Amino acid sequence: MLTILGFTMIATFLVLIMLKKMSPIAALVLIPALFCVFVGKGAKLGDYVIDGVTSLAPTAAMLMFAIVYFGVMIDVGLFDPIVRGILKFCKADPLRIVVGTAVLAAIVSLDGDGSTTFMITVSAMYPLYKRLKMSLVVMTGVAAMANGVMNTLPWGGPTARAATALKVSASDIFVPMIPALAVGMLAVLVLSYVLGRRERKRLGVLTLDEVLVEEPAESETVLVGAGTGKGAEKGTGGPGVGNDPKATGSSGSGTDADAELPDEDEGFQGLDPNRATLRPKLYWFNALLTVTLLVAMIMEWLPIPVLFLLGAALALTVNFPHMPDQKARLGAHAENVLNVSGMVFAAAVFTGVLQGTGMVDHMATWLVGNIPDGMGPHMAFVTGVLSIPLTYFMSNDGFYFGIVPVLAEAGNAHGVSTLEIARASLVGQPLHMSSPLVPAVYVLVGMAKVEFGDHTRFVVKWAALTSLVVLGAGILFGII
Repeated sequence: MLTILGFTMIATFLVLIMLKKMSPIAALVLIPALFCVFVGKGAKLGDYVIDGVTSLAPTAAMLMFAIVYFGVMIDVGLFDPIVRGILKFCKADPLRIVVGTAVLAAIVSLDGDGSTTFMITVSAMYPLYKRLKMSLVVMTGVAAMANGVMNTLPWGGPTARAATALKVSASDIFVPMIPALAVGMLAVLVLSYVLGRRERKRLGVLTLDEVLVEEPAESETVLVGAGTGKGAEKGTGGPGVGNDPKATGSSGSGTDADAELPDEDEGFQGLDPNRATLRPKLYWFNALLTVTLLVAMIMEWLPIPVLFLLGAALALTVNFPHMPDQKARLGAHAENVLNVSGMVFAAAVFTGVLQGTGMVDHMATWLVGNIPDGMGPHMAFVTGVLSIPLTYFMSNDGFYFGIVPVLAEAGNAHGVSTLEIARASLVGQPLHMSSPLVPAVYVLVGMAKVEFGDHTRFVVKWAALTSLVVLGAGILFGII
């Protein structure tokens, strides 16, 4: 019964958000609460929710202060050179823009943190997609898949969990998987090319002049990822700053809808080169602070939430020493912080009920128990296939510490090595990064002003295909 209810709860949640019958935050709270009553454990709902919130509180804190930190870094101009380089390469060609999105997401993913990747990627690419009227779900889908492949880095999380759960070396898992993961990244780039061609066919290749003439109402230059989001309805850049004098801390230097069109070069940069928040004299300080922060994350000098808390406090204090300016920056990023942290705590209800009622355990046991005996010698392949749906419907902790050891034992009984099982367990990560249980995905869809249901409908099939490509490459190369 718990198995059926578990699958029904997940299916109900996905159907409702994809059909837009409920908002994700409401669905994450109300649906598990209702099913908890169906299970007959409504009296323990409070305990399940508190347990879920307790487990995800560090993640919520990390995301809150990470958004503030990277928002401030975007405000002060740390990423402007990167943005300008990408925009120079992409020009007004939708194909180049989509491929550029995948490349940027893959590069930034080297730090091992999905939230960081999505904040930087969306901040750089959002103005281009909005100005050319490109599909924003293409941007979120491509970024999520590229990050999912790169999420298998030893410091990214899944590989470390697999190594810990199975008591093997992370390098023994990851290094042999590099060829298969490289094929997976190539698949993301090919998919980006195909999607880019589709967008190019739909929109054509425009010159900057044509874009500015076609969209005079959208000629405002915005700072993506750092503002109030009031422009989202008009397509002026969603979570942008630079249009509201209060948001930038300036005294009227912002641009309004009646302003003159910017010149060709400035109007397509995405980041206002004259915004009041720029701190060019502190560029190298901010760069050093960011590099130090990323190194500290990788080396695990302190817990990641603590690192971002300290980093955000230091970045605000040095770049904006006056209290009104600091309040303006915090206010500018408050919407993103509230949306993401609220979604994380709502997800805590979902995971708390799934785990507390035992539904997730029964679902996993049912899946493993229904593996035919004849598949025993092929348990690595089975693990790879199962990792695709299981890492989508479960947290990485639940999958790697609860399911993978069971699969490894079954594989060992048929002569399949533990390392093969561990490598196969990484296959589902391209899809996992779009799971409703992954907090970082809410940063992605929130900053891109994309409905989570729209993102899900678009990305699931392509991410599952990418995972299957990684699995096929692993088998072909004899890795799995």
